[in-house]
This record gives sequence, structure tokens and C-alpha cells, in this order.
Amino acid sequence: MTGPATARADVWISSVRLYKTRSIASNECKAGHVRINGVKAKPAQPVKVGDRIEALTEGGLRIVVVTKIIVKRVGAAIAVECYDDHTPPPPKEEVAIMPRRDRGAGRPTKRDRRALDRLRRR
Repeated sequence: MTGPATARADVWISSVRLYKTRSIASNECKAGHVRINGVKAKPAQPVKVGDRIEALTEGGLRIVVVTKIIVKRVGAAIAVECYDDHTPPPPKEEVAIMPRRDRGAGRPTKRDRRALDRLRRR
């Protein structure tokens, strides 16, 4: 038995857990945060095997290629098998070390405060 040939964009996206719920997936499609093959997707747009989906999520841009069509939410292990993830790795975070004043050094002078402001604003 084979599955359906296509599925609604919002249904498939929520089924493979790119977004938590179908209503969130639908709203994100309407807002223009989901692209299918480079074109802004509407919630009812059909998704088929081989489509490239770019979704702007809370964790950043996710780029996936559809390998299997599903219309029901399934376990995470099965959902991962339904797409190939082409999301680039996140950039390395530069950790800025804020200078600390010595304990008991008192209130910063105007000169110290301006130097701190220059550091923070860059």
C-alpha cells in the first residue's frame, strides 16, 4: 500500500514537526515564512516528493527536501525519515567577555562609564 501523492503544505509541515501545530504552520505559511521550491507557499499548496521546503522557525531557517508524504503526525523517529535535512549548521557564536569591576571598587567614574558604553555599543 502506498501513501498519497501529495499533501497540503501546512499538514505536511506540522506532521514532520517543523512547527508544533497545524494552525501555527498555516499561520506561518500565510505570513510568508514558508517557501516551497523558492516560492512563498499558501497553506493549501500541494507538497510532493522532491520539493524543497524552506521554513523560518524559532530555531532559524530550516531547509528540507521531501522524501515521503505523510498526512498524520507521527513519532519523531518516523518523521525524520520523511525528509532530507539540508539546513546549514549554525554559525559559531562569539562569546564576548564583559569586563567586570572589582568588588568594592565603588561607583564607576564618568570616564569608566563612557568606556563601558563604547564597549557595549561598538
